[in-house]
Amino acid sequence: MISEYLEEALKRASYEMIDDEEPFYGEVTELQGVWASGKTLEECRQNLLDVVEGWVLFRLTRGKNIPALGRVQIEF
Repeated sequence: MISEYLEEALKRASYEMIDDEEPFYGEVTELQGVWASGKTLEECRQNLLDVVEGWVLFRLTRGKNIPALGRVQIEF
């Protein structure tokens, strides 16, 4: 269930180049505050995956709502 959510989040991610030491920037706009950067696109994707996973686990431990991403949702 969580792995499906993580996969769906990455499918919905958007990426852009920014003027920074880590020029690749990615975010999942449906998940407030979820973003990451990296020196390469692959590093950015991996960092974003780590951020989404931490965001989900944090919300689960705090009993907070996790929004559905299309048909994929985490219920507790």
